[in-house]
Amino acid sequence: MDDHSHEPDPDARVTAPMQEFGSREVGIGAAVTLVGLLIAYAVPFLATF
Repeated sequence: MDDHSHEPDPDARVTAPMQEFGSREVGIGAAVTLVGLLIAYAVPFLATF
């Protein structure tokens, strides 16, 4: 394998699934999910009337 000295230490990297998140991020995710469900289901349902 090549030695890529310009790359950061792979053991020091932090990827998204490993990062901690708080209740603020959970709330934002829930709001985005709710808006997406409203757009996907409620708007077409209401458009049929």
